Amino acid sequence: MELKPISGSKYSGVIEEYHEVKAFLLAQRPASIRIIGQAPVIGTTVFDMASDGESFRVSIPSKNKFLVGSVSLERASSKPIENLRPQHLLEALLWPEIRKQETVLFEEFNEEIARYYVLTVLRGGYQTEILRKVWFDRSNLEIARLQSFGPRGFLNSDAHLSNWQPVDAPATDAASAPAQQFPRSILLERPHDDYRLDLQISKIAVNADIPAERFTLEQPAGADVIHVGESSEENQPRQDTKPEGARR
Repeated sequence: MELKPISGSKYSGVIEEYHEVKAFLLAQRPASIRIIGQAPVIGTTVFDMASDGESFRVSIPSKNKFLVGSVSLERASSKPIENLRPQHLLEALLWPEIRKQETVLFEEFNEEIARYYVLTVLRGGYQTEILRKVWFDRSNLEIARLQSFGPRGFLNSDAHLSNWQPVDAPATDAASAPAQQFPRSILLERPHDDYRLDLQISKIAVNADIPAERFTLEQPAGADVIHVGESSEENQPRQDTKPEGARR
């Protein structure tokens, strides 16, 4: 895919645009993802990110940095583009099913240029809240928008999906299964992280076998390790060459 990150918003008063990068992405349920971004033409690695649903790892070769942290970390960086996490893309690509026990509200929503069916999934517990919204284009029933919410109506993610096209299926499935489709254009907005991503997918395959090691991102030798979320005194960049097990 072509990936163009844009940080800043009208609220922060600063808009920063970054060059497009060529990205390769692997995703597998329930929570595994690996993304490698390369500079156009020369093909050098700009970033390498991975997440297993519990922790994330980000390698930035040009800065010789290796970031690690928990996916549950909510502390935002003063530099919006540093808030980019691999699991943010996973949420925009692999959507959770609506479970039978979840309460769902149905509504119609009309705009001048489009009309939608909207499913609002509620979060139960002590206080009922919105969990997510799924927007269907009424003209073709394709998903046009996915929104996810945190406690107290906190908008975590707003993904706009378009340009649905057939995907490449494994040869064993091609003859028996109907053609599956997936959006080729995804605009992912993370308002409280103060960034958005424009993804243009050029090629996609589904249900392929992916070796587990493809999702493993090892610390580059000599890289400065930064533990995201720790205090400034604890989080000084350091060269950490010991294996992870030895550090524990």
